[in-house]
Amino acid sequence: MIRILSGMQPTNQLHLGNYLGALKNWVALQDKGENLFCVVDLHAITVPQDPAILTQSTREITAAYIAAGIDTKKSIIFAQSHVSAHSELAWILGCFTPMGWLNRMTQFKEKAGKDREGAPLGLYSYPVLMAADILTYKATHVPVGEDQKQHLELARDIAGAFNRRYEVDFFPLPEPQILGEATRVMSLRDGTKKMSKSDASDMSRINMTDTPDLIAQKIRKAKTDPEGLLPSTVEGLEGRPEADNLLTLYAALTDTTKKDAVARFAEAQFSTLKNELTEAAVQTLGPIATRMNELMGDKAALDAILRDGADKANAIAEPILDEAKRLVGFLPR
Repeated sequence: MIRILSGMQPTNQLHLGNYLGALKNWVALQDKGENLFCVVDLHAITVPQDPAILTQSTREITAAYIAAGIDTKKSIIFAQSHVSAHSELAWILGCFTPMGWLNRMTQFKEKAGKDREGAPLGLYSYPVLMAADILTYKATHVPVGEDQKQHLELARDIAGAFNRRYEVDFFPLPEPQILGEATRVMSLRDGTKKMSKSDASDMSRINMTDTPDLIAQKIRKAKTDPEGLLPSTVEGLEGRPEADNLLTLYAALTDTTKKDAVARFAEAQFSTLKNELTEAAVQTLGPIATRMNELMGDKAALDAILRDGADKANAIAEPILDEAKRLVGFLPR
């Protein structure tokens, strides 16, 4: 059986990179196995959060999942903190995770920066909780971006360490799924940096709830490069990150390949590409934003969806956690 799990943090607004790099692919996976999509609010508190805003953001991410096309009749949507098995299994798995493995995680080094001594334990052990998110359900496949691939490799290592310790084939080794043309969407202001919810400049990203006029403004002002014309070959994108990013966005939004996008705009002005990119972005995000706003108008309904999802997720997770406890010796065999 194929069981797919992935999730997003309820921090700041979701943007085009989140949609193209994750949500769009999740929607396409719904008929290919059992799907669980969580709002990873436990991961969110590795940095300070306002409680009221965190609650609201959890609802907003839930609304975004549904508006993008996640069907609650096909997939399970739930908040990570509503399934205590994640936290319990994270402790167990942490006892099988050498410090050396965590010391190699590049994301901790990037996020902690120069203040590693002051960084919270949660930020350091984040990859262990991510492993627990996956293994709590014995997920076989995990759609991830390039920046999360190292964490998934660690999850496989942890699963293997647990299996070897108890001489069982208990946890599957989850397979990464890196899908679509836009596996890494870059900033509109700097083609060498990833589009980010935390970027200080709102002009660096297209938010999923931006109006058509604001989308048009952001794309019109998106950084280009000194060369006036777009390249005629994919190889011509080498050293031209902004051109590469805009063409990648166009390909992903129109369900074509980057090669086809390059051919379409070969030797064209950037303005031509930007006009068509704007049209594609508005056509894609417009209905999603409208549906998100409708869903956010009924908080009780969103809370009910999360409660129902948590019930279904718990029904899968609890027997797996209990068996893990038996293997460890916490429960009688």
